Amino acid sequence: MKSIRAVGRRTAGLLLALSLVSFATSCGDGSSSDTADGGPRKVKFGYIADYSGSVALAVAQKQGLWKKAGITPDLKVFTNGPLQVQALGSGNLDFGYLGPGALWLPASGRASIVSVNMLGLADRVIARPGSGIEKPADLKGKKVAVAEGTSGDMILDLALSKAGLKPDDVKRVAMDASTVVTAFSSGQVDAAATWYPLIDTMKKKVPGLKEVSRTEDYYPELTFPNVFVTQPKLASGNPELVKNVTGVLKQAGDWIAAHPEESETVAADFLKLPAGHLKGSTKYVKILPSSELTELGKDGTVDGWFDELAGVFNRMGKLPKAGKASDYYLGDLYAEAGKTDRS
Repeated sequence: MKSIRAVGRRTAGLLLALSLVSFATSCGDGSSSDTADGGPRKVKFGYIADYSGSVALAVAQKQGLWKKAGITPDLKVFTNGPLQVQALGSGNLDFGYLGPGALWLPASGRASIVSVNMLGLADRVIARPGSGIEKPADLKGKKVAVAEGTSGDMILDLALSKAGLKPDDVKRVAMDASTVVTAFSSGQVDAAATWYPLIDTMKKKVPGLKEVSRTEDYYPELTFPNVFVTQPKLASGNPELVKNVTGVLKQAGDWIAAHPEESETVAADFLKLPAGHLKGSTKYVKILPSSELTELGKDGTVDGWFDELAGVFNRMGKLPKAGKASDYYLGDLYAEAGKTDRS
């Protein structure tokens, strides 16, 4: 394999009406982001207004990493990953952020992954006390609430697959994430596939609930990464620009790994939220420094994450045919990005 995670999780409309400029293809190197006079290069970058979806950009801004790299980011807020991939495809974004639930889009060839941001640890299959559910195999024949197309749907698929069960071996009850909380708390279902911090709310209403399957149960062979992506044509047409942007993301990620609690405050300030609003966000993610991510890329682990998730999406019916991770994860570029500035 070539070397190289709460999300595309919630699907909704845009937070803002975006006024975006079209991607110009007149530049000889294939990028709309280089200036003719050698000044700062402009890139259009999408993000989601939660901790994982914004913290790297917040740190890059606060630490002056963009300026150091000679890049001027035009940051655009979105509510989910699929909308960003759509904007990448139309040329209205150069880079974007995807949660794990949207990773079927790069696997289908519609975006190239430039960097793993962090790994999600929040997803669980949980069961009510007295339901008789102690392990994934016990889910057979039980009524399970799940928000379809989310990372909750993904953790349920993994739990069933691990137990040798098929999707129709359980009584799936599809509903939105907030209704999952209500249905589980009121006893309308036996189990639920969802995530923290929603589970914290459930624990208050259902003391003694059982965690049947956790994201960590599958690590390191499989995990739920959230990632940064770019246009495939930009990656091939202007690899140096993509490498420079990726270098900024690597530096921001390393700072976050070294200052996790402080990063929560930086992200809150970036999102114009009260200082303590994102406190505890790092409890639900695994933040890996770039050196570790590079090694995990070289030994094939990261490609394995994406290949395994492609199998999950295939079983969920979202991805009829998946390409190999080496086709859409730019691991070699990630390994090389930022070497000059960081050596």
